[in-house]
Amino acid sequence: MYSYFRDTTLTDSLGRVLRDLRVSVTDRCNFRCLYCLPDTDDDAGFHQARFQTGWTAPAAPPFPRLRARPPPLHFDEIERAVRIAVQLGIEKVRLTGGEPLLQPQLPALVQKIARLPGLRDLALTTNGFLFAEKGPALRDAGLRRVTFSLDSLDRGHFKKITGRDRLPAVLAAIELAQKLGLQPVKVNAVIIRGLNDHEIIPLAQFARARQLSLRFIEFMPLDSGRVWNNQLVVSGAEILRRLQERLSLQPLVAANPAQTAKRWAVDGSAAEIGIIAPVTEPFCAHCNRLRLTADGKIRACLFSAAEHDLGALLRGGASDETIRDFFHAVVLQKEARHHIGEPDFLQPARTMSGIGG
Repeated sequence: MYSYFRDTTLTDSLGRVLRDLRVSVTDRCNFRCLYCLPDTDDDAGFHQARFQTGWTAPAAPPFPRLRARPPPLHFDEIERAVRIAVQLGIEKVRLTGGEPLLQPQLPALVQKIARLPGLRDLALTTNGFLFAEKGPALRDAGLRRVTFSLDSLDRGHFKKITGRDRLPAVLAAIELAQKLGLQPVKVNAVIIRGLNDHEIIPLAQFARARQLSLRFIEFMPLDSGRVWNNQLVVSGAEILRRLQERLSLQPLVAANPAQTAKRWAVDGSAAEIGIIAPVTEPFCAHCNRLRLTADGKIRACLFSAAEHDLGALLRGGASDETIRDFFHAVVLQKEARHHIGEPDFLQPARTMSGIGG
């Protein structure tokens, strides 16, 4: 069969070359963070006491509604998708969720992906709760680095944000990852005004003391409670200003043009702080990412309204050549930018937990 696409790289209509694939292995999560998957209506409306936004909880249906869910991809299907993507120039793969460590056989998938020729980097994003029991096996299977979500260092506040009293376990997981030699060990903190912005400095000091790479991330409109608004966003500029008032930061040169974080060394230490500001300082012009959801959909933009069904091809007997053409066709439809803050912006139907971080 003649393939329409001859280019061996995934290049979109704006000339952006895609090198990074995020693979969600599950949309389930064992945490219930206020800004992502809150347990209750009160949790979902965490912002209401401080910001009179007019938000009200969605009306409950008169009876439980069962919705058919597409089955998740099997590991062999994920491996095949990643293998073809790597052949097309993808160099970095990050396994996400939901919470990926809820996949009981995750080390087996890591081993399958880690041995693919041409792959330069294999990473994992996790809340860390199950890392103690799975971290060594993941490292031995070929995992190279890990990122932990950590939005608070106060045990009571951590429980309030995540719905779980698991801060000691997460801190122990970070320490274990460093002992296992995973490099770099990163920590992500989503900063929300009135919720945890008072912990910007303590988190930075924690990163400096532990020699970690810390990423402060602006609050994005991907929450299931649909509470997002600009009042809740602590801008990257404000985060930087607060940091500079208390710490000595030395700018670091961007490793590549597609880097999402602006980065600084902290007080001359080996620690690093980055700020990811997709809302106030979009980096769409250099975006080089694709996302594969747990149920087999490709998303070319985190905030896209469109999804492309790779799972149907994988399960329908499609050839590798057909799947390569599919990747090329999807990438050509990659949006020029997201539209956050613009009048026509619509929040994606899926939340972050369903898309993959």
